[in-house]
Amino acid sequence: MTESADPGRRPGRLGVGVIGAGRVGAVLGSALRAAGHAVVGASGISEDSRERIETLLPGVPNLEVPDVVERAELVLLAVPDDALGPLVAGLAETGAWQPGQLAIHTSGRYGTAVLEPARLGGAIPLAVHPAMTFSGTSLDLARLEGCTFAVTGPAPVLPIGQALVVEIGGEPVIVDERLRGLYHAGLSHGANHLVVLVAQAAQALEAAGIEAPGRVLAPLLTAALESATRSADARDGMGPGAIAALTGPVSRGDVGTVRRHLTELSALAAASGATDVPDSYTELARGATRRALASHRINDSTAQNLLDALDSATGESRAERNTQ
Repeated sequence: MTESADPGRRPGRLGVGVIGAGRVGAVLGSALRAAGHAVVGASGISEDSRERIETLLPGVPNLEVPDVVERAELVLLAVPDDALGPLVAGLAETGAWQPGQLAIHTSGRYGTAVLEPARLGGAIPLAVHPAMTFSGTSLDLARLEGCTFAVTGPAPVLPIGQALVVEIGGEPVIVDERLRGLYHAGLSHGANHLVVLVAQAAQALEAAGIEAPGRVLAPLLTAALESATRSADARDGMGPGAIAALTGPVSRGDVGTVRRHLTELSALAAASGATDVPDSYTELARGATRRALASHRINDSTAQNLLDALDSATGESRAERNTQ
């Protein structure tokens, strides 16, 4: 582990090595640099990664992974989930990990168990995951302000992870090692499937003759999302949470409208092959019905009528597909 040659580096600052200069790694490396740490090396193989190093980490050498680890006091592992375990283990096999070195990964899926080979080599393991999407540009740096980071690690070193998050403007929350998978599933279900939902809604609007579906959807979905997230945070343990923001035919018990929606979306699927659209609508409407019932937004009779309509539509859809 070599000390940074940066004469302006303040006491207590760390030499940071970035392994994986993708959208996340390059941005977080830049943020740590802005907080006063010295980025002593980064690894980037693809052309995009090399460009990010030049743009977000100017002057930082693009090195081989073992060289980055050798130079760094804090190794930031920002690689794909499936590559993380083999990378950590491979470095351990070559004796690359050093006592007292911080080994921090940015995966939402894993806690620190995946870093066990590094820990056995003397490194201090931490998992620090930012709950946001990255563009891999300088625009992300401003978006880190107030961003939540899930911090997981041994209790004695959690303050280190929390302090690093605060330094770059984030808000640390501690997530138990055993619950990292559930935490990440919740984030992915919300963010990734929201994109799918927007794509499906836009396709339906385009088929209805709307030339700019994104512009039509933006104010509606933005208002719905803001209302739902506010409601999710406002729940007191007994309240309905985000479902309090539910509007539309399910919340009103308009069974006829739900049937009409399913008819139209099934026709869209038949014409375009987008069978995922009515399927998604049906499953999400079932979820909306059950949650609306549980939160007393609708009564038992209304909920049963809605579920019957949805079950009927599902059966008809399957029958139609079997005859095609």
